[in-house]
Amino acid sequence: MSRIVLTDIEGTTSAIDFVHRVLFPYARAALPDFVRAHADQADVAAELEAVRAETSSGASLDEVIATLIGWIDEDRKATPLKALQGKIWAEGYRLGAFTAHLYIDSYDQLRAWHRAGVPLYVYSSGSIEAQRLFFRYSVFGDLSSWFRGHFDTTSGGKREAAAYERIAAAIGAPPADILFLSDIEAELDAAKTAGLATAQICRPDTLPACAGRHPVHSGFRTILPT
Repeated sequence: MSRIVLTDIEGTTSAIDFVHRVLFPYARAALPDFVRAHADQADVAAELEAVRAETSSGASLDEVIATLIGWIDEDRKATPLKALQGKIWAEGYRLGAFTAHLYIDSYDQLRAWHRAGVPLYVYSSGSIEAQRLFFRYSVFGDLSSWFRGHFDTTSGGKREAAAYERIAAAIGAPPADILFLSDIEAELDAAKTAGLATAQICRPDTLPACAGRHPVHSGFRTILPT
């Protein structure tokens, strides 16, 4: 039996629609004013410099903002963008502008695993800060204490086997002891290559490609660590 569960968020525990319909538009609208207001703040300034390092070192603040907006529009998994989005969403959550969606079956099963002492971890392309906010301000209340750790693109791309090797090392467990849950086959392929157990979530409302290379589930209730 796998001792540990590592889960994706978008399309897995939660609806993709929430991220694209609520979170992304909120961050896109708020980003210019947020960046201008906090550009001198050390943590924000560091992310802006990271954007310049990926584009043009001499870019003005307005040019950096334009780059970030472009990255949002193309859904680019850029670490500095994800970090800034997390800071913007933090304000939105605290202001009560929205709460994070969670499927009832994922809530029920995560709660059952937590109560049974199964270590739970999250690996998402969203920043670690954004992940923590997501579960702190969920529609079911604050679930943040259920998770023992979070991983984002600083561990590597989700379609790279090396990222899962790093995560297993950080958790301190053999890869085979970790069950990774995701709706994306390419992510599961990478996790399997790294030695993790896998399960694909193929929900009727999203219908991702499900070729059967991994155990397929329509929700969390039928998932049993193996």
